[in-house]
Amino acid sequence: MKRLEDTLGRRLIERSPRSFRLTNEGEILAAHGRRIVALADELVAKLVEPTVSGLVRLGTPEDFATAHLSGVLAAFSAAHPNVALEVTTDLTLNLIERFGAGEFDLVLIKREPLGPSEGVRVWHEALVWACAAHREHLFTDAGNDLPLVVSPRPCVYRKRAIRALDQVGRRWRVAYTSTSLAGSQAAVRAGLGVTVLPKDMVPADFSVLEGPTMPDLSATEIALMAAASLPVPAAKLAEHIVTSLERGV
Repeated sequence: MKRLEDTLGRRLIERSPRSFRLTNEGEILAAHGRRIVALADELVAKLVEPTVSGLVRLGTPEDFATAHLSGVLAAFSAAHPNVALEVTTDLTLNLIERFGAGEFDLVLIKREPLGPSEGVRVWHEALVWACAAHREHLFTDAGNDLPLVVSPRPCVYRKRAIRALDQVGRRWRVAYTSTSLAGSQAAVRAGLGVTVLPKDMVPADFSVLEGPTMPDLSATEIALMAAASLPVPAAKLAEHIVTSLERGV
């Protein structure tokens, strides 16, 4: 990555002791790179592997699928029109349990950067507190319980939020629970509480909550887990997802 920065004469990544993020130039490069990889995969598939067919069962967290996966899967389907995709969204811990029971060929899961290294990392991003725009003043007073808008247990982000608040002694309460991303965001827009989101998924009408009363949430990773014995279509999709989404440094 340093060599690429030297070649371009641009900083592509901003680093800090605990995290990193892409600069604007890095985001542009990553977006173009993913498109180039997708086009290359499509070309190879059409010229070399036109007979790949079958069913692939993929599990993924809803928020990640909504923000980042649709284009990746569309490119794969265009390159492999004879492969049927069966995509299911669920909470990470449920996905892991169902994957272990043989319900999926592939699953994308949220994991701790310094935790068990299950699967292959395909995404890395900062988590932030978010609330409805212009309502920050309602939630920054450490003397008040912080109302949380979260997914039900066993949501990874719910666990991360509660742990961070407990570590700094900030009181909290669960104000709204929703199984869907749309439901959670509607509750936040109505001013019912704050939520935890990946930084690049914060809607334009939300504000990021920062300051001494809001504990650091650090970063999260998305990893791809694959069954021990994959059919050819699933192996092709796994390769496509990794090459399309990888943000490694």
